[in-house]
Amino acid sequence: MKKLLIAVFFLGMLISCDKTQKKPSLEGSLGNLNTIKVIIDKDQWQGRVGDTLRRFLAAPVDGLPREEPLFTIDQIPVDAFKGHIAKNRIFLSVKLGEPSGISIDKNVTARPQTGITISGEDEDAIIKVIKENEERIVKAFKNEELASVQKRIRKALKKTDSLKSTFGVKIQFPTAYRYTKQEKNFFWMRKDLKRGGNMNITVYEVPLNMIDKDTFSVARIVRVRDSVSGTNITLGKGRFQTERSYSPYLFETEIDGHFAWEMKGTWDIRDGRHMVGPFLNYAIKDEKNNRYIVLEGFIFSPSLDQRDNMFELEAILKSAKIY
Repeated sequence: MKKLLIAVFFLGMLISCDKTQKKPSLEGSLGNLNTIKVIIDKDQWQGRVGDTLRRFLAAPVDGLPREEPLFTIDQIPVDAFKGHIAKNRIFLSVKLGEPSGISIDKNVTARPQTGITISGEDEDAIIKVIKENEERIVKAFKNEELASVQKRIRKALKKTDSLKSTFGVKIQFPTAYRYTKQEKNFFWMRKDLKRGGNMNITVYEVPLNMIDKDTFSVARIVRVRDSVSGTNITLGKGRFQTERSYSPYLFETEIDGHFAWEMKGTWDIRDGRHMVGPFLNYAIKDEKNNRYIVLEGFIFSPSLDQRDNMFELEAILKSAKIY
């Protein structure tokens, strides 16, 4: 009996190993940041279905000085989606003549990867599914891209011990950034861009009562950032401030389990010169310490596209841990 049990055990092990060996391993995904492969017939792409997809996937990014699309879209015919193209990190497939529905799948042909399939009996059904799931689609693709950027950043992290000891916050940013200012009430980190300009991160804190959760929060946050950043950031001879022509975008979000205000807008310099750029500001509510911890990223790169650099700053700021 004992010999029989041993034989059965080893047979099970052999079967298990055989299954493991036969399971194909996925190769690493490919693709430029924020670039979606859309697998769809040409006629559908040039018609109402394509118009519906472009309306939100290629919508202008909030807060940039000039218009740039949320995603870059590459239309791919169904029979061409294979080989390296099928390993794109994010893709969306449209299937006509099938039951209506949406499927969001991970690691279909590569790893990491997010693939979304939208199906419908006819074009009207497909458009209905798309419209009902716009936010869900954008969120799934954006989360995949944020994770990709954060993974790249973790390969060469800057030490942030002083940031943690001063503000009780830790964020992950690469060694390409240098500390421009380290004071007890304000930190400023900067990365120079090869084609000119720079990317910046600032960290500071203010008492809770300076930013209340009410309908006037956007004005309060603008007043705080113009006061603190305007005093501490030097770009030319003028004063760093929130650009006055357009009101910033304000959203509610969460970072490290804390409520946070997310504000996107444009900064400029109050000295008559044409210095302007986008910023992303998170005011994170830390009730335990009776404060808002404020994290901001901003860019000065007038001759360059800014979407993907701002996306990198968003990935850095969203890595924050509050201690």
